Amino acid sequence: MNLLMVIFGLVAIFGVVGVFQSIKEKNILAIAFNAAAAGVFGWFVIMTVLNQGYPPTHH
Repeated sequence: MNLLMVIFGLVAIFGVVGVFQSIKEKNILAIAFNAAAAGVFGWFVIMTVLNQGYPPTHH
């Protein structure tokens, strides 16, 4: 689960970078999809870390 959170965190960061690049290019559809990807993956990472702690505890 730890490596998965790193990968999803990178996807969220790249989504935020994509939002800024899309704003620069004035591409509305790309802004929407990048913001949605950053929001969903970022929220998943944050809630997983809050729920399981860091480093994650095993049941």
